[in-house]
Amino acid sequence: MTAPAAPPPERAEETRAPRILVFSTNNISDPGIDMAGSAHLHYSPGVRVMSLPCTSLIKPVWVLHAIERGFDGVFIASDGDECAYLPDCAERASHNVTRAQAMLKEAGHSPQRVRMAAICSVCAEPFAKHVAQFSEALAALAPSGAR
Repeated sequence: MTAPAAPPPERAEETRAPRILVFSTNNISDPGIDMAGSAHLHYSPGVRVMSLPCTSLIKPVWVLHAIERGFDGVFIASDGDECAYLPDCAERASHNVTRAQAMLKEAGHSPQRVRMAAICSVCAEPFAKHVAQFSEALAALAPSGAR
């Protein structure tokens, strides 16, 4: 006769790393992000990177879509003033982030789920720091919850 299996010991609730979609740019922020990985700098394992040629190409609806599909936040690694394509790239990107925040709010999500910072090709440590701070801020919010 076998004894019934004992229930598993109770564990403290595991904390889940926030899922962050990072929009980066091929020529400016991607090398800095790659350098952060090569240098083994610690940042959230929930980070996923999507590269684009220019920060101003990011559509506000993409941010809303990412949040509604389960990402906890969207981080935009901006070209800043170094964009090779548009002289007003930073202004356009800032406008798109403002629109994305408004769309998030209208849909019932916190506008704090999107953040943007200029990340250059040698900004490995600043990238890791920005993402770590964003992860902490997202962890303080209720989970986004996919719809």
